[in-house]
Amino acid sequence: MNANESTALLAGLTPAQFMQRHWQKKPLLIRGALPDFRPPLSIAEVKRLSRRDEVESRLVWREAGQWQMESGPFARLPPAKEREWSLLVQGVNLHDDAAAALMHRFRFVPDARLDDLMISIATDGGGVGPHFDSYDVFLLQAVGQRRWRIGKQKDLSLDPDAPLKILSNFTPTEEFVLNPGDMLYLPPAYAHDGIAEGECMTISIGFRSPSLVELARGMLEAAADQLSDRTPTPLKGYYRDPGQPAVDQPAALPETLVDAALTAAAAVPLDRTLASRFLGCWLTEPKPDVVFDTVDMDALPDLAEDWPATGQLKLDRRTLLIYRERTAFINGEMIDHPASAALRQLADDRVLDCADPACRKLTDSERSMLTDWLDDGWLHYANPSDAPAAASPGRTRARR
Repeated sequence: MNANESTALLAGLTPAQFMQRHWQKKPLLIRGALPDFRPPLSIAEVKRLSRRDEVESRLVWREAGQWQMESGPFARLPPAKEREWSLLVQGVNLHDDAAAALMHRFRFVPDARLDDLMISIATDGGGVGPHFDSYDVFLLQAVGQRRWRIGKQKDLSLDPDAPLKILSNFTPTEEFVLNPGDMLYLPPAYAHDGIAEGECMTISIGFRSPSLVELARGMLEAAADQLSDRTPTPLKGYYRDPGQPAVDQPAALPETLVDAALTAAAAVPLDRTLASRFLGCWLTEPKPDVVFDTVDMDALPDLAEDWPATGQLKLDRRTLLIYRERTAFINGEMIDHPASAALRQLADDRVLDCADPACRKLTDSERSMLTDWLDDGWLHYANPSDAPAAASPGRTRARR
């Protein structure tokens, strides 16, 4: 995305200005963020997505004044003429290239924080009630109109009888009607309530916000996994207590054993290397229902043996590739060797021209690895002069 597109998307602000002034601080209403916007999917296509087993979807409506919710897949949906129902389809970027491309316009925020693109469609009066999210969100109006009421809510108590998290006492302070192409940014915990005015579609770009408990648990689990690989010298050997006296209270836990446990735990290296390894693998782990399509390898170049002079390598829309310095991670795995400039460029741009000079510095092992990624469906080769390679039916895999 070029600079002009970035500033239009953010109400004339550069990404740097937006991040400094608004990110996790205050809302931003952006009129005409995407002029003449055409959504990646039609309302009918979103409904069809909700029929699929591997797609996460929810139907929300009110009945006799009470909120109701049902999880998909849905063989049938209420008619469009019926008021006050909403369909929410999660992770649309995993199922559609145009949706993934739209989500990637928000990559001025690190990929480690970018989560998914959700599409909600609603009939007149439909919504999911006043609520708040623990993460940042961009709300892009795609079809029709939606009225948003927002407020920095102090009382975050929830309705105990609702099947979803709805605020018991919502006090909005601002109100906007969004038209197609308009967008609203909200920081975490900013209460909001969106009501459809006629049939509408809203696209939500959400960001991953792990809890501190998740981070601590993940670090400790990663440290435990490493103990069998590279046990630090202080952890060699076994607990010894040559000075243990005879006791008359045998059920009492010895304080020396407690001290030994604390000393052993303190010797486990909770350092930046461990944190990078844990985060890199965890944050790139594919969603549970993600399955990669493989292709007929006879139609693709053998990158290890004969690097193509033209064409591009493109990451699959479901592939997550991130790096820290020269350590890279892809789809839940740490790459075994240092990531070259070409691999880091592929991660940043999600596309790599085969004619790029950086490709000439790829090692044999890197080219072999890229060939494996092609075979796994994590990466695709495209040459404008060739017909696209067709996916092989029946050959899919969730992970290598």
